[in-house]
Amino acid sequence: MQDAYGLDETDKRKLSFLYSNSAIDQRYSVFADFSLPPEQRSFFAKGDHIERSLESRGAIYHKEASLLAIAAIQKCIEGIVSPGEITHLVTVSCTGLSAPGLDLAITETLQMKSNIFRTSVNFMGCYAAIHALKLADMICKTEAQARVLIVSVELCTLHFQNEYTLDNAASSLLFADGAAAVLLSNDTAFTPVVSIDSFYSEVALKGKNEMSWQLSSTGFLMTLSGYVPQVIQEDIQALVQTALSRNGMVQANIDYWCIHPGGRKILDAIAMQLQLAEDDLRYSRAVLRKYGNMSSPTILFVLQAMVEQNAGAGNVFGIAFGPGLTMETFKATIL
Repeated sequence: MQDAYGLDETDKRKLSFLYSNSAIDQRYSVFADFSLPPEQRSFFAKGDHIERSLESRGAIYHKEASLLAIAAIQKCIEGIVSPGEITHLVTVSCTGLSAPGLDLAITETLQMKSNIFRTSVNFMGCYAAIHALKLADMICKTEAQARVLIVSVELCTLHFQNEYTLDNAASSLLFADGAAAVLLSNDTAFTPVVSIDSFYSEVALKGKNEMSWQLSSTGFLMTLSGYVPQVIQEDIQALVQTALSRNGMVQANIDYWCIHPGGRKILDAIAMQLQLAEDDLRYSRAVLRKYGNMSSPTILFVLQAMVEQNAGAGNVFGIAFGPGLTMETFKATIL
């Protein structure tokens, strides 16, 4: 990033300090550029300060996003259902759009039924996977035999911007590429690992200008104010209490906190306001450290970590944040 932005020694030191305090050890990208020496880069080449067009970025998204999504789907459904047995497909993304889109590319490649129900959750940012879970939950409640597949895929690094601004530097520091898939069903033939119980969301409009994601001719532009952790910290206690009360619960009833790791400061602010122990956010911090912020798939990575690391049966409370400033929550049970 120091080289890509063409920074002087003073700004290089500043950026290095920010990275060292990010609580992120590594991130992933569909581009090899970020791991190659300058002379070997292709899309973001050395000395090339021409902003790549939205069209050129879109072409890469069309190819790479479907490959990543399909890999996540195959890992999710292997040994459980065949693609042809899936009744509903929900695709989630805010880093690329096209028509025909990701949903049709997946349907065709995996040879799903031509009459499969398809819908997309687009441009909602980091909380979008919870919104997709909410849609899938509604479908399962109305169709007893529904087998709903959600796949969330984001190519955040696709939208790297050459201009060195605070917003661009923050985006380059935090965001990464990733995909996650989840299968929801009430079919008793399956052995569930997590039960979805309820959802609740609120919008803190005072933060609507602090986090945004806008299209431009040279890619998508992120605004991420340093005020975001403060907005979340101010409102999180009331949000959690309201969501839990709808389930007849209190904070002490929660065994696991599935918090979207939007950044170290956000996790720190939530931990302070909710008076959580360091261990309560171990899964969120581990995902942030290993993968960075992948936007919408990230909350599913945290939930997966709980299941795969044998967290044990218990109540899960999940929270993710996005433009608006939207705060989306879910209550679930690890079985």
